[in-house]
Amino acid sequence: MTDLHAHSARGKYALLPLGLFLLLFLGAGFYYQAQGVEFAFYQLPAPVAILPAVLLAVWLSKDSLNRTIAQFTEGAGHQDIMTMCMIFLLAGGFSAVAKATGGVDATVALGVNLIPAKFLLPGLFLLGAFVSTAMGTSMGTLAAMAPIGMGMSQVTGIDPALMAGVLMSGAIFGDNLSIISDTTIAATRTQGCQMRDKFVENLKMALPAALVTLILFAWVSPQPEPVTVDDGNPWLAIPYLLILVLAVSGVNVFVVLVLGIICSTLMGVWQADYALNQLGKDIYAGFTSMQEIFMLSILIGGLSGLMRSQGGLDYLVAKLHALSQKLSRHAHASHSFAIAALIAISNLCIANNSVSIIVVGEAARKLAEHGEIAPRRSASLLDIFACIVQGLIPYGAQALLLGASFAISPVEIIPYVFYCYLLAIVACGYIVWNLAAKR
Repeated sequence: MTDLHAHSARGKYALLPLGLFLLLFLGAGFYYQAQGVEFAFYQLPAPVAILPAVLLAVWLSKDSLNRTIAQFTEGAGHQDIMTMCMIFLLAGGFSAVAKATGGVDATVALGVNLIPAKFLLPGLFLLGAFVSTAMGTSMGTLAAMAPIGMGMSQVTGIDPALMAGVLMSGAIFGDNLSIISDTTIAATRTQGCQMRDKFVENLKMALPAALVTLILFAWVSPQPEPVTVDDGNPWLAIPYLLILVLAVSGVNVFVVLVLGIICSTLMGVWQADYALNQLGKDIYAGFTSMQEIFMLSILIGGLSGLMRSQGGLDYLVAKLHALSQKLSRHAHASHSFAIAALIAISNLCIANNSVSIIVVGEAARKLAEHGEIAPRRSASLLDIFACIVQGLIPYGAQALLLGASFAISPVEIIPYVFYCYLLAIVACGYIVWNLAAKR
């Protein structure tokens, strides 16, 4: 009993490195924001901000230096971390090749030209949802669609903040739901479930929220003049359709992404005079675009390994487990809400949904085991609430990108991200409904 108490006491201090990381990352962000610097929360790169935290974790360790370093490298080289990193690289390679061959532009242009003017806002939401689901990245979707959204806003007179909210809603839908999204990859790997199972679980909540979002956007839509962009080549959109079909069919994600790269290349050569000697450079550029999340995943994995060996994660889970039992007699519901709160608070601090999932993934898994929550459901809760918060924080990369593209404050966008609010309501209702169904 004494050893357990001592282990619990040490566990409190084992969480200090994570607090230091958040303090440095957030402190720098708020400082640069006060100075009026654009993308303030990204001036101090997260992989650099975490280094002092790693040093603190090493200093706090009671083991020998060699053993401590071994614990760090074991965490950094964990199978789940390495798998995520490899998928990140392939996803970056596919996105870069698809963009270079004109696939992104073709997909966006095809959708825009098919949208009736009176359904412009719901149509853009659907288009953003499709593109982000196919690409697996909200940032990539917003980077592709923000210029078009801005142009439409200027031509039609639609409030730029409303237009940006529509794009954000669609991008978050796909970021949450896509099988090749980094949040999906992180959630399924940390919770130990199949991507297809998590997709089906997510769809139960994402689809109702999306349908109500469509109705809301249709209701608030003005009546703009018809808007068109240059005709896109529908053949170049085929790689996105291919990876979506293959992924939903349950094909291994590595195979899906490799086939996506091959298909994008062939379509580019056939339809867009894409030079094959550029392929290697484009794939490498895609790898490079994943550099930050790649490095941070490894460092977070190492830091988590140290915190785990020092009892930090056990302490955190024990406290949340005890709180859940006090708040409700129903372990399933209370632990579900505990997982939702855990990831929401983490992402409020870190402002990166993928990294937040990696940070709290193991703690969420233990909470799920205590509450007898299926891995697919805990993965779904992690992904959903991480993406909800990501779409509603004005200092997140997505809001900052849209703010810069539309020349407005990111704070102005937040009230119009209808999908995130509705998804939160539906997800909370789903937890309560499942509790009632179990009675």
